[in-house]
Amino acid sequence: MRRASKTRCAIFLIASLACATWATAQNSLKNSCARPLYLTFDTGHMDVAPLIADVLKRQDVRVTFFAANERTRVGDGSLGQHWGPWWKARAAEGHEFASHTYDHAYWRGDLPGAEPTFRIRPSAGSDEGRDLTWNAANYCANIDLAAQRLQDITGKKPLPLYRAPGGKTSPRLLATARACGWAHAGWSPAGFLGDELPSETFSNAALLNKALKDIREGDILLAHLGIWSRKDAWAPAVLEPLIVGLKGRGFCFETLRAHPAYKGWIAARGQ
Repeated sequence: MRRASKTRCAIFLIASLACATWATAQNSLKNSCARPLYLTFDTGHMDVAPLIADVLKRQDVRVTFFAANERTRVGDGSLGQHWGPWWKARAAEGHEFASHTYDHAYWRGDLPGAEPTFRIRPSAGSDEGRDLTWNAANYCANIDLAAQRLQDITGKKPLPLYRAPGGKTSPRLLATARACGWAHAGWSPAGFLGDELPSETFSNAALLNKALKDIREGDILLAHLGIWSRKDAWAPAVLEPLIVGLKGRGFCFETLRAHPAYKGWIAARGQ
């Protein structure tokens, strides 16, 4: 009887291990992303931010948010206290964050001289719309400030990435940012989803069809948390059918933490 009992225990143990191995393999397959896309959002007027969050949660998609303290229709700025709980909830869902410069500061040109100096025009903050001269320390501090604010709000350290407003940069600007720990993350040509374009000439249906036709594996996609000038809002109307359509083509979604161009940079900084 004792030998039979030991045999039954051994069989049970082997079966349990086999089930655990199978479950691990199934979870690995479920969590793997064979044909990745990288959906990113820059800040905006934030009206559609809750609706975008609902779509991402429903579709089980994680994205990378690039945040500046931009003017909003409700509240005290996109990185103000009003929107703090929204950002914190996104952190709890597993999204990633990165800087978009605190004052949404557009690069307007390099200035001559041995030291890096730039002509900058913020579109938010106390210097909104003014042409300023910033040195390397000024520019890096503005990137840092948005990242620090994100960390203070969410409790999660942002990625060591940033995105220049409008994607406007120069080699000298990029080298300056990289020297103070920030790699620039732009977007793919096909990943420009068109939510900044006028809806009178670029309808939501046309933008959706173009994206579904043109997007390819590995593309970084760009949209915004609200565009002031667009009359027929792109999100959430296009967002969910776009995600569903891309999944139907065999694509899956990752954050920029997993992007081959950035994951080494991120890992080297201990994140």
